[in-house]
Amino acid sequence: MEENKLSIINSKLSITRTPDYNQERLDTIKKIYPDLFTLEGKLDINELKKLEDPENVNEVERYEFRWFGKSKAKREAFMPTDATLIYDEGKSVNPNNSENLIIEGENLNVLKLLSSGYRNKIKCIYIDPPYNTGKDFVYRDNYKKDKAEYWEETGITENGIKIDTNTDASGRYHSNWLNMMYSRLLIARQLMREDGVMFISIDDNEVHHLRKLCDIVFGEENFVGQIIWQTATDNNPTQIATEHEYVICYVKNTEEQKFWEISSEKGKFIQEKYEELKNKYNKDIDEIQSNLRKWIRKQTNGDDLSGVSHYSYVDEIGVFYPGNSANTKQGGYTYDILHPITKKVCAKPDYGYRFTKETFDNADNRGDVFWGDNENTIPKIKKRLDTVMQKLKSYYYEDNRATTKQLKDLMDNKKIFNNPKSINFLKHIFKFVVSKNDVVFDFFGGSGSTAQAIMELNQEDGGNRQCILVQIPEATDPKSEAYKAGYKRISDITIERNKRVVEKLIAEKKGKQPDLFTEKESEKEQLKGLGFKVFRLTKSQFPRTEWRPEIDKTDEENIQAFKDYVKVKELQLTQTLNINDLLIEILIKRGFELTFTIEEQPQFIQNKIQLIKDSEKTAYICLDAELKEETVEYFKTNTDTKFICLERALNTTKKWNLKHYMKEKIDAF
Repeated sequence: MEENKLSIINSKLSITRTPDYNQERLDTIKKIYPDLFTLEGKLDINELKKLEDPENVNEVERYEFRWFGKSKAKREAFMPTDATLIYDEGKSVNPNNSENLIIEGENLNVLKLLSSGYRNKIKCIYIDPPYNTGKDFVYRDNYKKDKAEYWEETGITENGIKIDTNTDASGRYHSNWLNMMYSRLLIARQLMREDGVMFISIDDNEVHHLRKLCDIVFGEENFVGQIIWQTATDNNPTQIATEHEYVICYVKNTEEQKFWEISSEKGKFIQEKYEELKNKYNKDIDEIQSNLRKWIRKQTNGDDLSGVSHYSYVDEIGVFYPGNSANTKQGGYTYDILHPITKKVCAKPDYGYRFTKETFDNADNRGDVFWGDNENTIPKIKKRLDTVMQKLKSYYYEDNRATTKQLKDLMDNKKIFNNPKSINFLKHIFKFVVSKNDVVFDFFGGSGSTAQAIMELNQEDGGNRQCILVQIPEATDPKSEAYKAGYKRISDITIERNKRVVEKLIAEKKGKQPDLFTEKESEKEQLKGLGFKVFRLTKSQFPRTEWRPEIDKTDEENIQAFKDYVKVKELQLTQTLNINDLLIEILIKRGFELTFTIEEQPQFIQNKIQLIKDSEKTAYICLDAELKEETVEYFKTNTDTKFICLERALNTTKKWNLKHYMKEKIDAF
C-alpha cells in the first residue's frame, strides 16, 4: 500500500518537474547498446569501463550469464578487421539484374566489413548456425594475415583447413559455441533496422543457452517468441523421440515493430478484390459477399491466406470481421447500448464490454458496428481486414524428408547436403515480417535455402526483396556425395544451388510468357532479381608495413631507408595490384553497399574519374598516381559531392586547395 502511495506521489511530482534527462540518456544508451546492461536492466559500470580498458576491471559476483571466454569474445566482436572482399565475376549469375549477394568467407570478418555500409539497413536476419553436437566446427575468430592465413585454412589447398576443437574433453563444450555465437550476434544486431527481426534455428542442446545469450545481446524485453518446428525426424538416441527443432525470434526494438503492416498486406490483397467485385455487381452486398467467399476459398487452397475466409463479411466500406466484444474476466465496461431498430437495450457480455462507451460510439459514427437482427445479439465492433494484426503461430510442421528430396531433384538427384532448411517455412516467416523491398540476411548460408526462398517469393508476389548470404568455404568430406560430385567446399554448393534456382525460375517464366522475352528491354525487366553477385573474403589490398629501423644505421640512414620503403609500397598500391579489387575495398571501408554502381566520367580528360552510387551515398573517386591541375580546378568549384583520391596524388598546394574548398567532402587516403 505504501509503495502505491509513493508511486502516486512521484507521478504527481513528475508533472511539475522538468524532464529527467539522466533517464533519457540511460534509455538511449540501452537502446543502442543493450549489452552494457545487466539482465535486471541496470547499467553495468564494469562493462562501461571495459570499453576504455578491459584489463583494468575487477569483476564482482552477481546474477548474470557467464562462461569461459565471454569477455574476449565481446572484445573480438568490435575489433577492426584487416580483411576485404573481392568480386568474383565468374561465379556470379546475372549480376546486372539483381542485388542479391553471396559472400564466401568466415562470417565474423564479413559482418565487420558490412557493418558500415549496411548498418541499420537489414529488416530480417535468419540464421541456422551449426548446432553444438560436440563435433569440431570451422569458425575461428583469429583472422591474422601475418600468421595462419585464412585463405589457406579455408581454401582447402596444400594444408587443408584448421578446425577449432569443441569436444567434451576440451572443457569448453558450451563455451566455444557461445563465444562463436556471441561475437557474431553483437555485430549482426548493429546491421538490423530499428524494426529489424532475427530468427535463429536451434535444437535442444543449446536452446536454453541461446535464449540467455540473446537476452544479453538484444535485451530480454525484445524476445518475441519461440516456434516449435516439427520435422518428423527422430534425432535423439534416448527413449524420447525428438522430432522437432526450435526457431527463436528477437527484435531490435519492440516499440518499433510493425508486423501488422506486413501481415495486413493479405487484407489489402482481399480489399482490392472487393473493390473489383463492387464495380462488377453494382454494390450488391449479397452478390459481392458470395463471390468474395468463393474467391477466397479458391485462393486459400494450400496458401497462406487460409484462415481468413471468415473475414469475408462486406459492407459499403469494404471487408471486415466482427471483433469480440466480451471482456475475458470481471472488470469490463458496463453500459447500455440501444439497438438501432428495436430501440431496446442490447444483450451484454457476462463480464462487461472490453472497450469504453466512447470507443463504441466512435465506431458507430464510422459505421463500424456489427448489429444483430434485434437486441438479443451483443453488438460488435467491425475489424477491417487491411488493418488487423495477425500473428505467427508458435507451431509449424513440415516433413523435412520432402525438403531433402526437393534439393536432390534440383541437384541431379544427388544428396549433396544433409538437412537443408525448408523453403516453405522460410517463405512463411518472410511473408509475415518482410515487405517487398526489404533486405534479408543469412550469415550461416549453408546450402543457400534463404536465397532460394527470397527469389521464389519475389516471383510469386512481384516483390523486390534483396538477400545477402555468407558461407564459409568449409571443406566437404572427401567420402561424401557432394565431394564426389565436384563440390569441394560448402560454399560451392551454396552458389551452384542458387545458380540452378535462377535457371529454373527463368525457364518457368519463359514457358508461361514467352512473348515477354522477345525484346531486350522486356527480358531485362523479366530477369530482375533473378541472380546474384559473388564476393570472396581475402586479405587487404593495401601493402603491409613491415619496415623496421636497423640499429647499425644512423638516424639519417634509417629515415632515408623508410622513405624509400614507402615509395616502393605506394607504387605497389597502384601499379601491381588489381585496381578493381582496390576500389571495392576502399568503398566497403567507406560505408558503401556492395550493390554500388560505377559510372565513368568522360568529361575528365587528364584523370580517370568514376562516379560511385549506392542506395544512399554518392562519391567521385580517382585512383591515379597523380591528380592533374585541371581535375583539382574542377573540384574547387564543384563541392557538393564527395571526392575520394590517393593522398600521394596530391602535392602540398593541391591538398590545401581541395581541403580549403571541399572541406569534409575531400577524402584523401
